[in-house]
Amino acid sequence: MNTQRKAYTYALLAILCWSTVATAFKIALEGMDFLHLLMISSGTALVFLSVLLLLKKQFIQSFTISKKHYLSSAMLGLLNPFLYYLILLKAYAILPAQLAMSLNYIWPITLVLLSIPLLKQKIGIKNILCILLSFCGVIVIANKGSFASIATPNPFGVLLAIGSSIFWALYWIYNVRDNREEVAKLFLNFIFGFSYIVLTIAFFSDFKLPDSKPLLAGIYIGIVECGIAYVLWLKAMKLTHSTDKIGHLVFLSPFVSLIFIHLILGESIYLSTLAGLILIIAGIVLQKFAQKDKSIE
Repeated sequence: MNTQRKAYTYALLAILCWSTVATAFKIALEGMDFLHLLMISSGTALVFLSVLLLLKKQFIQSFTISKKHYLSSAMLGLLNPFLYYLILLKAYAILPAQLAMSLNYIWPITLVLLSIPLLKQKIGIKNILCILLSFCGVIVIANKGSFASIATPNPFGVLLAIGSSIFWALYWIYNVRDNREEVAKLFLNFIFGFSYIVLTIAFFSDFKLPDSKPLLAGIYIGIVECGIAYVLWLKAMKLTHSTDKIGHLVFLSPFVSLIFIHLILGESIYLSTLAGLILIIAGIVLQKFAQKDKSIE
């Protein structure tokens, strides 16, 4: 198997892992509060990353960093896993899985919008049209295909699902400025993020151990979402000849997620969800082409 084919294999395995997570969220949330799910999943991810660093003999090394890097991890850990998953899991608790998952895919557009004030980037008319196309997709999903009236099942849940993309986009903007080794950096981010969620539960909730099914789902999320999938994707990025070759494969994930949501959760997939998701992804892909055209000019 050549190097590029291996990259595709690792990338597709990572995408398959990510595609199961929306279903796991709903299974876990049937038996526990979203705060407790965040603590269990982030704690599991922390253990997974610790073992990974021990195997790589980088565990102690990950702590030998500057105060600046500790402050960076404190901020990044606040954004992800704490705020991002706090808001996203609450959205999943309120909305059908297909809506929460689909609306969350607006984050690449949010990333572009936040890059204007934070990174001083300029966008042209083509980018603006692509962004509008993606937001049309959001409206289609949120209103179940209706443009004439508001048919949103839960406006607050929709706002949460869209709002989570802001914290994910902010995380990526600030994450790229931190040039530490990725796994070690993620490990420290999760130490801070896990600390924030433990403090939140200590002040605002009483932790109760859930039943085995939701508990196993929470552990699965921690291992797969933030552990195995992340490692597989990093491996694919290192092996590929061009990030574009595997980057667009990510857009397979929401459609595969809908299959799992339908088969395992039994949700009937709305045509409006598929149509809106296609509009969102079309806007993102076209926006990437618009950026390439601009760089060529």
